[in-house]
Amino acid sequence: MAANSSPFKIILGSSSVARRKILAEMGYDFAIMTADIDEKSIRKEIPEELVVALAEAKAEAIISKLESLDNQNKDDNATLLIAADTAAAILPRIPTGDYINAVEPTLLITADQVVVYEGVIREKPSSKEEARKFMKDYSGGQAATVSSVFVSNLKTGFRKGDWDRVEVGTTDSVMGLPKALTERLLKEAL
Repeated sequence: MAANSSPFKIILGSSSVARRKILAEMGYDFAIMTADIDEKSIRKEIPEELVVALAEAKAEAIISKLESLDNQNKDDNATLLIAADTAAAILPRIPTGDYINAVEPTLLITADQVVVYEGVIREKPSSKEEARKFMKDYSGGQAATVSSVFVSNLKTGFRKGDWDRVEVGTTDSVMGLPKALTERLLKEAL
């Protein structure tokens, strides 16, 4: 599903330079939006549940931003964006006809990642000192990365996320956007 042949648009909901690079390596053109959520307000004990919940919260925040933009620009023939949780409310108000079928799908990709070290979830370091400590710990011990990818089809309202856990993995998995998982979810979203 390379960008050259893809009949859809992609929004990457991430400020991560690594995720941008990985998605570009996959051959996709995409726009960038950030969620700006308080990640510390979302807590789960199980790493896999935490990363999926965070990625989904990011998607919800970006969809809210897009809906707000869409409402501001509705008189300017803006692109129609439908979120899963509001699709039922919006669809009855859309004029029927070929317009909705002509709009190409827009897929929103959000992601999150944590490190699990000695059974403890570690999120983004809060300081340079903490980052140095984490790196020192990882060099002498065993750590796993747990990543999630969440894809939302803004045309149909389809939303799905999943996670990937690796102790020794490919660069894309370790850097927070597992390519195989991303491709699978993109295909399912279409």
